[in-house]
Amino acid sequence: MSRRSLRRTLTGIWWLTLLFLYLPLAVVALFSFNAANSAASFTGFSLRWYERLMGNEEILSAFANSMILAIVSSVVALGIGCFIGYGMYRHRHRKLGWLIVLIYLPIVLPDIVFGISEMAFFVQIHRLTGFLQPGLGTMIIAHVTFQIPFVALIVYSRFVGLDPALFEAAKDLYASPAKRALHFMLPTIKPALISAFFLSFTLSVDDFVISFFTAGPESATLPIYIWGAIKKGVSPEINAVATLMLAAVAIVAIASLLFSRRRPV
Repeated sequence: MSRRSLRRTLTGIWWLTLLFLYLPLAVVALFSFNAANSAASFTGFSLRWYERLMGNEEILSAFANSMILAIVSSVVALGIGCFIGYGMYRHRHRKLGWLIVLIYLPIVLPDIVFGISEMAFFVQIHRLTGFLQPGLGTMIIAHVTFQIPFVALIVYSRFVGLDPALFEAAKDLYASPAKRALHFMLPTIKPALISAFFLSFTLSVDDFVISFFTAGPESATLPIYIWGAIKKGVSPEINAVATLMLAAVAIVAIASLLFSRRRPV
């Protein structure tokens, strides 16, 4: 096979892969503007399903829960994960293989196993102490636990990419630990922190399994609402909700990518 034929073949595979990945999303977005009452056929463009969303208190409540859950859990995970990532960097020369395993475990663990274990833990704590009743609070704790490893690894990767001489130079200039953290470390890892926050936010908004097992009766999120509504059939209203979620996650993902490419001067 010639180089030109190979290039054309690879290009064709690339476009087919993109088509396979994004065509279903495009269909969902298209049918969210469907003027018909059913998602079985497309009869014309209309915004009435988006107008109905604005008056649906159940959807608005689920949206508010999703935003509160995503923002709060991402901020908490960012703070904890930042310290863990820096600790991994400071002690990187020690034999801490068990710590790396513990950091990676929540990432590779199946969501359903993680969600069931979190649910069982919260139920037992609530039965013994009366605290941690399933609801938005338990969902925040559960989301923080699976967001921390992502934040820690991103921050750790940023620190590893720095010249160790920079830390020594800051000490030689008699900067206190607080000043080194405020005027050197934070500005240096700022792109990593922003990217980690956006990634945590995206993971939280997208999550269904862990949220489902740790949610209470009044703390349904948008993924949980969609799962409950779709059992009655896919409607243009569900397509509209899914399209708004897709747009929000895409914006956050693009912003995270842009910030991750930035480097401090």
